[in-house]
Amino acid sequence: MQLFYNSDIKQGDTNFFFDKEESKHIVKVLRKKESDKILITNGIGYLFESEIILASEKKCEVKITKETFQEPDKFYTHIAVAPTKMNDRLEWFLEKATEIGIHEITPIICDHSERKVYKIDRAEKIIQAAMKQSLHFYLPKINEPISLSQFVKSNIDGQKFIAHCEETDKKSFQKEITKNEKITILIGPEGDFSTKEINLAIANQFIPVTLGNTRLRTETAALVACHTIALLNE
Repeated sequence: MQLFYNSDIKQGDTNFFFDKEESKHIVKVLRKKESDKILITNGIGYLFESEIILASEKKCEVKITKETFQEPDKFYTHIAVAPTKMNDRLEWFLEKATEIGIHEITPIICDHSERKVYKIDRAEKIIQAAMKQSLHFYLPKINEPISLSQFVKSNIDGQKFIAHCEETDKKSFQKEITKNEKITILIGPEGDFSTKEINLAIANQFIPVTLGNTRLRTETAALVACHTIALLNE
């Protein structure tokens, strides 16, 4: 089953036109023609079954034949992660976390960050592709980068955690998280959070946790956290 994404399609639509770029991809690359069936999601829970009625490379038109809504998850996973020095490592995380079922990602800039600037344009495309490939009907949200100090002071509800490597008293993330809850976890850069940042997070009600007995790369730690939450909520 091949899934297309377009945020413009909405509940109650009977017909829909794809833009020129998507139309060309559908008709010329995928060789779709009149009467072929296409599945479309708008990334907010709706699946639209449709049939091509005009196979034009400039303006492909489909007729909506069925509309289905998938209820959102009862839990919510928000991972605030420091961008890695190598872009491909963070992009790997974005792809895999989307497949697993993450809901929100915030790039955080930390004292030890090797990458202080992160553009989310490419990240959005990776997330969209992963959503379509894994047949999810909700598009994860990716926020603009923010400093860790600003992030921890913002209004965040639900359970809040910080995973760090310092030899201090930490709880098991797996044992602390609650089912059907909003969970936010901070994942630091390759050089870990600074002591000042850890103390600031704790002062803002973030619980220090460990993700296991081994030292993990940034993107691995973020994915472990995402997968742990998903498994609890199966």
